[in-house]
Amino acid sequence: MKAFQITEPGVSQLIELPAPEPAPGEVLLRVRCVGFCGSDLNTYRGANPMVSYPRVPGHEIAGVIEQLGEQVGDGATEWSVGQHVLVFPYTECGECSACRRGRPNCCRYNQTLGVQRDGMMAELACVPASKLLAADGLSPSELALVEPLTVGAHAVARGEAAAGEHVVVFGAGAIGLGAIASAAYRGAVITAVDIDADKLALAQKCGATHTINSASEDLAARLAELTDGHGPDLAVEAVGLPATFRAAVEIVCFAGRVVYIGYAKEAVSYETKLFVMKELDIRGSRNALPVDFEQVIAMLRGGDFPTPEVVSHHGTLNQAGDLLASWAEAPQRFTKIQIDFA
Repeated sequence: MKAFQITEPGVSQLIELPAPEPAPGEVLLRVRCVGFCGSDLNTYRGANPMVSYPRVPGHEIAGVIEQLGEQVGDGATEWSVGQHVLVFPYTECGECSACRRGRPNCCRYNQTLGVQRDGMMAELACVPASKLLAADGLSPSELALVEPLTVGAHAVARGEAAAGEHVVVFGAGAIGLGAIASAAYRGAVITAVDIDADKLALAQKCGATHTINSASEDLAARLAELTDGHGPDLAVEAVGLPATFRAAVEIVCFAGRVVYIGYAKEAVSYETKLFVMKELDIRGSRNALPVDFEQVIAMLRGGDFPTPEVVSHHGTLNQAGDLLASWAEAPQRFTKIQIDFA
């Protein structure tokens, strides 16, 4: 079977691998659609410290069950050949402090598909049946979009966004759009912040009430205007720049919450008195929980999310390398790339 591999920084290729056979408790999937993630871009650029090479990427997955391994069907969920599914791509040890506290999404020993272990950008793949999720009625493109949207949804859940609250989201890329859509699903008022007019227009279609182009508008003044001078209740950072890390703390209201999804590319210096003066809750957000997947699936079933516009580029497995290289050269041109398997 064919698979796509990032061989070393800046180099990718199609390779031939033997077709896998499902072990007991596993299913064999025929892959239908896989999305490229920002972690894949960092792997290609040589900027992902969790990756060793070569690596098959792919953890945003839609597939069809091709074969059931032994002992599949013994659990609470019955699976069947021909069923369309998506994959929960994280592992958990069950024993570390995070797992014991019911937060396996940030398991100390987590291994995400396509990052610490090979992913599923291949024609066939085996996966434990316990990691499958059904989402009847969603297209392959929507199924593959669930996982990246859950990352933003989990950040909004970490920030405890509530109906009527004002939420500001820094960054209108795929992850930021997931946060925007999730906050809107909860009934919040959302302001999207970006420097790209097209991405801000897309943010509005995903549920943003207001937009701010921080390259041409005064961010603090505009947010003060929109919040009667108080600042937003919750700030979600989905960019990963020191400037936006600081801005989230500076513009959020007193007794507000800040949630960081992005990794800053360098050390961040703060005016730490704001942490104390405002008595802020500052939280990190990593991956997602099953409940986040359930929420995003329900949101997509509602039919209001603009999937065809959020997925800015489609390609075949043969085009995967060129698309990844183009994304690395001009990231502002891309929101989400999905590879479709015939």
